Amino acid sequence: MALILSIESATTNCSVAIADNGKLLHLVEDASQGYSHGEQLHTFIDQVLLGAGKTLDQLDAVAVSKGPGSYTGLRIGVSAAKGLCYSLDLPLIALPTLDIMVQAADQKADIIIPMLDARRMEVYAGIYDSDKKQVRATQAEILDSDSYKEVLASGSVLFYGNGAEKWASLCSHPNASFAVNTLPSAKDMSLLAQQAYDQEVFEDVAYFEPFYLKDFKSF
Repeated sequence: MALILSIESATTNCSVAIADNGKLLHLVEDASQGYSHGEQLHTFIDQVLLGAGKTLDQLDAVAVSKGPGSYTGLRIGVSAAKGLCYSLDLPLIALPTLDIMVQAADQKADIIIPMLDARRMEVYAGIYDSDKKQVRATQAEILDSDSYKEVLASGSVLFYGNGAEKWASLCSHPNASFAVNTLPSAKDMSLLAQQAYDQEVFEDVAYFEPFYLKDFKSF
């Protein structure tokens, strides 16, 4: 059993949760369009602990969404998680953002493809089976009318996440369904974080960096 604080900051959703043995105790998040992570994240951590009736010295680990996603959001979330782990001598758990996203997909499909919006017609996407196990690694993809042709021919496919909205404008395949108004949330990290803790899958706090997937561009 473990008390784990989870931080998800890969998108506009600034999200913090705390769970005991994989069971969610409390969640605080703000999914407004502006990136307010720098101002809100540490306040949300305090609020989550207060809401759960816990203190920092009771934590067994800190989990963080490692990316891909917003460069700024990921940096803020990872920095906060590393700071807590370093100061409290706690293990750091890093979870892939798309693994977190797919946990919340509740529509039945043979294949689930979580998508995070990137630039223009680009998305960060991975392919998961109906048991939410990844069967193709996360990639940065530029969408066109031929994208996912073979996958769509194989059975029902749920495209999930804020990146799926741009794909819905291109795809009219009868096997495709879409859930577009969704962002990764710390509430969906609880079970994954507990599994990682049980298996002692921890990161090196000093050297861990977010999984940006692409080099930063300022234009």
